[in-house]
Amino acid sequence: MMADAVFDVVVRRARVATASDVFDADIGIQGGVVTVLGQGLAPGRHEIDAAGRVVTPGGVDAHCHLDQPMDPPARMADGFDSGTRSAACGGTTTVIPFAAQQKGHSLRAAVDDYHRRADGQAHVDYAFHLIVSDPTPAVLNEELPALIAEGYTSFKIYMTYDDLKLDDGQVLDVLAVAREHGAMAMVHAENADAIEWLTRRLEAAGRTAPRWHAHARPMLVEREATHRAIALSQLVDVPILIVHVSGREAVEQIRWARGHGLQVFAETCPQYLFLTAEDLGIDDSYQGARCVCSPPPRDKGNQQVIWDGLVDGLFTVLSSDHAPFRFDAPEGKHPGGQEVPFRHIPNGIPGLETRLPLLYSEGVLGGRISLEKFVELTATNPAKAYGLHPRKGTIAPGADADLVIWDEGEFVLDNQRLHHNVDYTPYAGMTLRAWPAMTLAAGQVVWDGQQFHPRKGQGRFLRCGPPTLRPRPR
Repeated sequence: MMADAVFDVVVRRARVATASDVFDADIGIQGGVVTVLGQGLAPGRHEIDAAGRVVTPGGVDAHCHLDQPMDPPARMADGFDSGTRSAACGGTTTVIPFAAQQKGHSLRAAVDDYHRRADGQAHVDYAFHLIVSDPTPAVLNEELPALIAEGYTSFKIYMTYDDLKLDDGQVLDVLAVAREHGAMAMVHAENADAIEWLTRRLEAAGRTAPRWHAHARPMLVEREATHRAIALSQLVDVPILIVHVSGREAVEQIRWARGHGLQVFAETCPQYLFLTAEDLGIDDSYQGARCVCSPPPRDKGNQQVIWDGLVDGLFTVLSSDHAPFRFDAPEGKHPGGQEVPFRHIPNGIPGLETRLPLLYSEGVLGGRISLEKFVELTATNPAKAYGLHPRKGTIAPGADADLVIWDEGEFVLDNQRLHHNVDYTPYAGMTLRAWPAMTLAAGQVVWDGQQFHPRKGQGRFLRCGPPTLRPRPR
């Protein structure tokens, strides 16, 4: 502690990486905000020596699920306490999970319930997306416009799942609200009828093991729904963001849309870079239930298509789509304690903590993407897409002092290293090359490379502004 300190914290000798530049600087922090970037800054009450290591903005995970209401017996393993703990230890300092409307209930009720679940629990900052599953006249004309004005400026539309999906007319109604009120519409694009038809045929043939989940959701069901979502957004003349794009056929649709000047943004996730359909099983073993997610991972060759999309700007955002279910649990991947047909396995895999280290290891250190592109995909663009930039997603005067100092060095990942409340990680056994040496949230050390430093209840709810994301020039 220095009596004559000018700053609360100074991070010395940082190799600062933003979405546009990489440069050497000290970072001065006051009141939880970056105030100065420069050389030889005056003393801080607390001094941190980055020793020339890379320092990036804290990650913004703009697609994750925490304590989302589920039909019994299913229950998510992570709430806002364990989920934001895990996020911080993996370098993510802002999360945006979903307040999900239940059919027959109001959207406002979903938001109020989600605030009750989050209040006093979060270690890092958070915002909410909305899930619109029942677009009644009251929702469309009253609740949704009011919520957008209150800082809930993004919402998700499902084209699959019986309890969430909208028909095309309903999608158009919701997109019209997005256009009128300046919100960002996210779309889960899979053809529900095709999935149901394929599922029934597989079940009739006795093909119900986890590996058949991928056969029930081939790339064409994603391709068709992606094409339809693009057409509907074109009809309304409103930007959309296609979430968790998994396959080359959907990628082709998005490239077509971009080539025709349409504002279609795209997100992908680590599971489509690092997992394949074989992770759902090559036989009828139930172990593949660990990797049941929708859309499912594709083949090995498809991974390169997704990497190419990250490199050339097709993908705007890399999110985790963290959907945490314990494998060996009756409320998780063994519903009621049983091995069940793939139709009944809760969809989703954990990934909040591993998102940044996976992409840093294999993207940056693997020579596939630049540091600037890493920051753009994991922090800056998601902050822009959901109206949080420049407060979040960059290192600049006036931005929140959310920082990650990176250690580089090989290690083999196992679930014991992680801080989520899930009993597995699908990436166990992978050799990674980087992990956060330190994470700062609002200028406070929340992870020091060895220990988590709780800030329970200090994570703030963020009201989002209008999206500021712009399409890349053709």
